[in-house]
Amino acid sequence: MENNKKIDKRYDFVLFFDVQDGNPNGDPDAGNLPRIDAETGMGLVTDVCLKRKVRNYVQLTKVKDDKPEDGYDIFIKEKAVLNTLIDDTYKKLDINLSEKPKDEKDGKKRNKEGAAQGNEITKGREKMCADFYDVRTFGAVMSTGANAGQVRGPVQMTFSRSVEPVVALEHSITRVAKTTEERAETGGSEMGRKFTIPYGLYRTHGFISAHLAAQTGFSKDDLDLFWKALKEMFEHDHSAARGLMSTRNIIVFEHNTPLGNKPAYELFEKISLKRTTQGSARQFSDYEILLDGKKLDENFKTVSVS
Repeated sequence: MENNKKIDKRYDFVLFFDVQDGNPNGDPDAGNLPRIDAETGMGLVTDVCLKRKVRNYVQLTKVKDDKPEDGYDIFIKEKAVLNTLIDDTYKKLDINLSEKPKDEKDGKKRNKEGAAQGNEITKGREKMCADFYDVRTFGAVMSTGANAGQVRGPVQMTFSRSVEPVVALEHSITRVAKTTEERAETGGSEMGRKFTIPYGLYRTHGFISAHLAAQTGFSKDDLDLFWKALKEMFEHDHSAARGLMSTRNIIVFEHNTPLGNKPAYELFEKISLKRTTQGSARQFSDYEILLDGKKLDENFKTVSVS
């Protein structure tokens, strides 16, 4: 992958998305109920959930001849055997982890067969960053198996939190089809449960570090792909459980330096919401997003910070 457009600025961003008649992120510890802050009633969506959708989007769009494009494979994906992917990386580097290191600086003998050591780990980590989009974007722990070290990703996101308390509804559903002949003989329908939120608008904060981007090779092209994924990720993630989910707005604060010009919290405080209707919110038009007190009509806004 040829990509030399380095990121030389810090970015902070605010993402708004909503859900209508769906479960945006079920909690397996609570029977798959929508995640809710027990004290405030605010809905929650984990950062891991959103990162999964970004990964899925890259898998869908960066494909050539049914294979991932160079540099855009995904490390954390369904049915992936992570240690095998790390092993394959060392094979690509022509590093035999069953023999003593080629460079004596990495050791005169192999301390543990099948595991990298010394500068081999650095080479493995750099190769993993080059090959896997999610590693150089979000980071990864790759110290298992052959050991390619750890990567701290330049892109980080907070949990998403609804802007107002949400109500989780429980619906009874029936199933007439049976899974076995024995159950079919009982006759009648079987009952099930489905949980939804009538409506919720969620807000997420994100951060992009120029210094960590330089370490992983996360480039301007990678950043453009990330923005595109945030805008379109829900369009390719529809399911009966999630109802209607949509990205509504992304506000990006672009600093002039790698270290940034202002604290993130000061920038995030510039973004507020105004209710346009009374009663329970049931659609996005029940809100207005404000930037410095003025209505924001653009659904993707870049704000320069100096």
